[in-house]
This record gives sequence, C-alpha cells and structure tokens, in this order.
Amino acid sequence: MTEPTRQRTRLYLITPPDIADVTGFVKLFESALAGGDVACLQVRIKPDGLIDEEKTKAVAEALLPACRAADVALIINDSVDVCEAVGADGVHLGALDMRVKQARQRLGKQPVIGATAKNSRHVAMDAGEQGADYVAFGAFYPSTTKADTVPADPELLSWWQGVMELPCVAIGGITPEYTKEISLAGADFVAVSSAVWSHPDGPQAAVAAFNAALEEAEAAF
Repeated sequence: MTEPTRQRTRLYLITPPDIADVTGFVKLFESALAGGDVACLQVRIKPDGLIDEEKTKAVAEALLPACRAADVALIINDSVDVCEAVGADGVHLGALDMRVKQARQRLGKQPVIGATAKNSRHVAMDAGEQGADYVAFGAFYPSTTKADTVPADPELLSWWQGVMELPCVAIGGITPEYTKEISLAGADFVAVSSAVWSHPDGPQAAVAAFNAALEEAEAAF
C-alpha cells in the first residue's frame, strides 16, 4: 500500500473571545477533548477586539494543566509577554503584533511561533524566513468570530503545500461540512472556534464531527 504523501490534518481550537466562567470553560474544554484528536488550543481573549492580557494570562494558567494532561499545545494569541509568563508552548502573532524575528529572539528556539498571513503569499513566506513554525491563511468562509477578515481561496493552501514545507493553518468560518474540502486543499491544521463552542450538540460532538471529516479526507490523500 502506498504511504500518504501528507500527514493527517489536525484540529486547532481557539477559545471564545471572552470567557466569564474560567473554571466552567476548563470543563468545557475537557469535554471537547473527549470528542477526539486536538493538536492545540489558542487562548484568544479579545472581548472588544483588543487583547486583554490579564484575562488571557488567567485563562491560560487555568487551561495549562488540562492541555499538559492531554498533550495539547497551548498557544497564546498576540502576547509574547503572556507566553513567557505562563510557560505556554507558543505564541500566535497577527500582522500588527511583534514581528516573528523579534519574538524568536525573545523566546528562543523552543516555543512555537505562528503568524497570520490572511491571503498573502508574500506575508506567509516572509514569516517563514523570519523563523515562524507555521502560517495561518484565511478567512476561507464567513466568520462570526473575527470582523477584520479578508477572503482566501482554498487554492492558496494547495499552492503553499506544493512549494513550502512549513505547515499551514486554515481559518475562518470552517465547519465540519467544509473540513474535508479544506483538508484536501492542503491545510495541515484546521482552526475553529465558534463551530465548536457554539455547536448545538456541544463541544464533544463538534470535535467528533470535525475528526470524522478529517479521517475522510485522510483516506482520500
């Protein structure tokens, strides 16, 4: 049997932009993990579109034990300071945040550094040259989580997969129904937020549905 040319696409969870009950959310996250494979969890606390570093730190510290127990990488959105303070596994940087090169100098070789590229090949390649461990493309579909999105075409994932070894994350309005298409297009990770936390049958069912779609895609590699 011929081995697949790519590894299976994995799930990249992102927290809701605000969390009132931190203890309750930890339990919600643990229930999500019961639904299947999750590669990482990004703590993104932006109730008004700007990062709340104090709340981000509190949420990340509360989630860290559950992430460690499940071997899920804990990623901090935007803040290298919080990443360092919490001892998180990495940081995700947007276009207006600290440059990847500066973050790498601060954090050293070990922590994961991801970078938002939206729909720009140039930004993605520049991030890779600066030392990013992955780039994120999107939004591929209308998103209810972020307002400042730009449209991206799945062909961008195929192009990236064909020319670069650096992993790519697909983000933006992705539901289980779209997941197989996005995986086959070339996404190494599928990033989701509201599609999991607001799923009518709960986070566990959502994660199970995403993983079922990813297994279908893997079978078609």
